[in-house]
Parts: sequence; C-alpha cells; structure tokens
Amino acid sequence: MKKQIENRADVSFLVHQFYDKIRADEEIGFYFNEMISDWDAHLEKLTDFWETNLFGVRKYKGNPHTVHNEVDAHFDEKITPNEFGIWLNHWAQTLDEHFEGENVETLKRRARKMSTFLYMTMFQHRQKESEV
Repeated sequence: MKKQIENRADVSFLVHQFYDKIRADEEIGFYFNEMISDWDAHLEKLTDFWETNLFGVRKYKGNPHTVHNEVDAHFDEKITPNEFGIWLNHWAQTLDEHFEGENVETLKRRARKMSTFLYMTMFQHRQKESEV
C-alpha cells in the first residue's frame, strides 16, 4: 500500500523525486538545467506552489505565466506541447510510483489544466510579441 499525500513533507518528496526525473530527461532536461541555477531554492518554491495548489495554504509567491514566457523566449519559442506532454508523463509516473488516493488524482488533473493554460499563455505571448 502506497502513502496518501497528506502534508508539505509529502509534497516536497514528490517535487524532489519528480525533478530528479526532469533533470535527467534527455528531451526536456536542458530547459530546466540551463535556466535554474539554484535548485534548492527552485524546489522549495515549487513545493510552495504545489502545497498552495493542493492544500490552499498561502505560501507560493510568483507568477508562473511570466516565468514560462521568459523561458520560452530564452529558447527562441521552441517549446511545444510535446515538452509539456513529457513533463506531464513524468508527473503522473512519479505520483503513481510513490502515492495513492484522491490527492494523486487531484494533482494529475490540476497539472493537466495548468500545463494547458501555461502553453496557451506562452502561445498568446508569442502572438503579441510578433505584433510589436
């Protein structure tokens, strides 16, 4: 029997396990490894993000849309839905490897929605930039 996701420690474990996979991924790891210089701070911020997202605590401070638009611009707008799909597959695999229960399904669903929304925001940002 796997563990339920019940608290910040569980979210932190999830985030660390997940980003170990992301950093090692041959197709998308370079996006993260090139842009992130302080992994400890980044993982803490992402733990804040997912803890806020799942448990409604107000810890996360940031704007993921702006950050993703900056990353997309840095890589000459080459990020596609494929990269988001790889990211989502690692997210689901990591959740399924270590956890079970309602919060697992909630985090999968929210990650799907978030990734779609982030990509659409990036796409719209590209359109605006091309009009300037």
